[in-house]
Amino acid sequence: MIKGFGKSSRRRFLRGTGVALMLPILDSRGAIGAPKRMVAINFPLGFHGPNFFPDKTGRDYALSSYLKSAATLRNDFTVISGTSHPDVDGGHSAEKSFLTAAPHPGSRSFKNTISLDQFIAHRLGGSTRYASLTLGDHGMSWSANGVPIPHESSPSAVFAKLFLSGTPKEVAKQKIHLKDGRSILDVVLEDANRMAANAGKLDREKLDQYFTAVRETEKNLMKAEKWHSTPKPKVDVEQPRQFASADIIGRLKAHFEVVRLALMTDSTRVIALGGNGGSQVLPIKGVSLGYHELTHHGKNPQMIQQLELIDRETMNVWSNFLTSLKETPERDSNLLENTQVLLGSNLGNASGHLTTNLPIILAGGDFKHGQHLAFDKTNNTPLPNLFVSMLQGLGLEVDQFASSTGTLTGLE
Repeated sequence: MIKGFGKSSRRRFLRGTGVALMLPILDSRGAIGAPKRMVAINFPLGFHGPNFFPDKTGRDYALSSYLKSAATLRNDFTVISGTSHPDVDGGHSAEKSFLTAAPHPGSRSFKNTISLDQFIAHRLGGSTRYASLTLGDHGMSWSANGVPIPHESSPSAVFAKLFLSGTPKEVAKQKIHLKDGRSILDVVLEDANRMAANAGKLDREKLDQYFTAVRETEKNLMKAEKWHSTPKPKVDVEQPRQFASADIIGRLKAHFEVVRLALMTDSTRVIALGGNGGSQVLPIKGVSLGYHELTHHGKNPQMIQQLELIDRETMNVWSNFLTSLKETPERDSNLLENTQVLLGSNLGNASGHLTTNLPIILAGGDFKHGQHLAFDKTNNTPLPNLFVSMLQGLGLEVDQFASSTGTLTGLE
């Protein structure tokens, strides 16, 4: 049923949002512990499986060649094999479903659902300046209505958004734009309410989605107005430079540093970072072919050798990121202990466009790490089972997400 927003109900709604926003984030070491966070990272072209997954399972496994750079962190992460999204096919199209598990992303009738990061942001994002951040070279965040959320590919731009305030004139102009946005929404809602009065069933369903989007926009504008008068945090770090399109590794390093700063300053607690899946020739010694071409190696030894150079660089950057989180103190622990870091891909084998046996690692958070959890490689365990475990680890009372059938056994 569609409920219009009258002026009085809108004011009540916004006042309620404002009260929640004004609650301070206590930094004492007493009643409130460190906030819990989640970072999801997806590399859409995956990794060369034989170098990614350990041969043995359990706690006595030997680190695979790709994981050796993270040797000092082995008790801080869990390698997971034998998981996938049921009914998610379509090769590269599967990247749309990595955090949603929505089936058949390559079909014409495909409609996505809410992504894991946005599900969390709706529940935990009210206390920070930004409910979530969507970064990287491709988007992986989707709204409750299955609409893609724009991503920011420039680490420099994200840094400016988080930590640079602009001149007094620019700040004043932004405040006017926020008020103008609120005024425009008032008019839009009045028009939509008039349309709803005479709408048929199908149109009313469409208008329901429209009202949801407008109300979410109104909520975000109200939040932006409240935070507009709150100074941005200061960090003793220079703004990242701009990177050439092919410098995927350099850009990834900068993104990870901005992510660490965003978490450290409690600017947000939910971040989705999409890696690159392009065809550029990366500026890495020994690499002469395009990245996408190399992932479709067809078992060609020379191509695999070049792909390994890219994969190792990527995993080195990831392990350095985890180290930086662990070395950032927070109260009586560190950022890594208080942050779930999900690393994975929508492709288990990019060369064959396979969407099964996905490469997955979960680091940080309050889990029993230091192991290789291996599930059936033929009859995969639903990856959303891991998502449910993550949600529960964040303190959310959730027992199902998308195609989950329970929690992921072994993380308890």
